[in-house]
Amino acid sequence: MSACNEPHHANHQHQHGPGCGHTAIKHGDHVDYLHDGHLHHPHGDHVDEHKIEVSSVNPDQCTSDCGGHESGHVHGPGCGHEPVPHGDHVDYLVNGHLHHPHGDHCDDHGSVEIS
Repeated sequence: MSACNEPHHANHQHQHGPGCGHTAIKHGDHVDYLHDGHLHHPHGDHVDEHKIEVSSVNPDQCTSDCGGHESGHVHGPGCGHEPVPHGDHVDYLVNGHLHHPHGDHCDDHGSVEIS
């Protein structure tokens, strides 16, 4: 197995790549794939677990409203939006933006580039 400092996803049989059926997100200088709430990066003979870092582009802060869906929509498992690891929490992908459930609203944690 290749040496790297990223956590590995154990027993991953699926081969990620263009047309594999998973949402591709540009992440730094590479592309990761959303798969069952994980952000996977194919790396040699294994798959690394990535997350979107908290930054000025993808902050972890409260916003008054994130839009992009009807008011009253509640993000969570089965809500129809893909979960995305971001910092120390999970956001949901809505029209290229990271939405984070927060009390009676959701916060906009910035945009990501879908490849």
